[in-house]
Amino acid sequence: MKELVRKNILNLTPYSSARDEFKGEASVFLDANENSEGSPYPIHYNRYPDPRQKKVKLLLSKIKQVKPEQIFLGNGSDEAIDLLFRIFCEPGKDNVIVLPPTYGMYAVQAHIHGTEIRQVPLNSDFQPIPAEILKAADEHTKLLFLCSPNNPSGNLFDTNLIEELLLKFKGIVVIDEAYIDFADASSWSKSIESYPNLVVLQTLSKAWGLAGLRVGMAMASAETIQYFNKVKYPYNIGNATLSIVEEVLSDVAAFNQILNELKTNKKILEKEMDTMEIFKKVYPSDANFFLVKVDNAQETYDFLAKNGVIVRNRTKEMHCENCLRITVGTAEENHKLVEVLNAFSMHKA
Repeated sequence: MKELVRKNILNLTPYSSARDEFKGEASVFLDANENSEGSPYPIHYNRYPDPRQKKVKLLLSKIKQVKPEQIFLGNGSDEAIDLLFRIFCEPGKDNVIVLPPTYGMYAVQAHIHGTEIRQVPLNSDFQPIPAEILKAADEHTKLLFLCSPNNPSGNLFDTNLIEELLLKFKGIVVIDEAYIDFADASSWSKSIESYPNLVVLQTLSKAWGLAGLRVGMAMASAETIQYFNKVKYPYNIGNATLSIVEEVLSDVAAFNQILNELKTNKKILEKEMDTMEIFKKVYPSDANFFLVKVDNAQETYDFLAKNGVIVRNRTKEMHCENCLRITVGTAEENHKLVEVLNAFSMHKA
């Protein structure tokens, strides 16, 4: 791992707060120059949050079946992506590999950090091609991003293909599992003990329904997570957010009930769409959205938008010509979507 990490990061002395350094219990905190009188609000936001988010990580460790020290929490999984570049990629020297069509923030962060992007397209079934990926890599290739379930195609990557890459790729393999809770498959986080070069990204924005709070995570070896903690801002998640997240994570039964409702809505919507002639193809999905092919994506998108239904036009993405990405909504939202699509079919007839 030390051969992959940037030298300046290895030598970095991170910012250390007194609460990082203090290991016991205390009732009087006079270390951080806070306003000791409090604030007008009922919860005392005058105090800085726990820089290591210990309570939330303990809850997550039980849910995700990993150790607390193998978890990094950030401002959405986008913060974790940002830190991966800061930790491993020397600007102007190193490169990363992405597999289009895929999540756009990998390329955005690469540009921000002055890192070359090497694109190795997925095949027509939206699966990675290990031989092509390994061929594109060299001694300066630090990160490989695998989005599984993939965005925008919605499918999981084949397990054997991922295992081959974990074994043969010489850099860090980042598996972005933002949508894993919707899939009938295990998380790769259960394999971080077996693969020291594996980093698994997840989020509370999707299945957990907390997109407005902006909380994501990286799970990896304790050594790798130490580098995340070394580089992150000291207090990167606030008290209000941590309080709500603790409450939500403490009620897994409620989460499962909502998740099952969404999965039911997904099955109903998929059945409806399979019967609609407007769709040339409804791609199989392991996520909470569908990629669908139509005759004219822009025309269909415009009609939906005109009638108050917003979807995502993905026609400019590789293998996605005239494709829309449609998120599974509530039963009422899905009904509205189908209603408008039927009106569009009548309009075109």
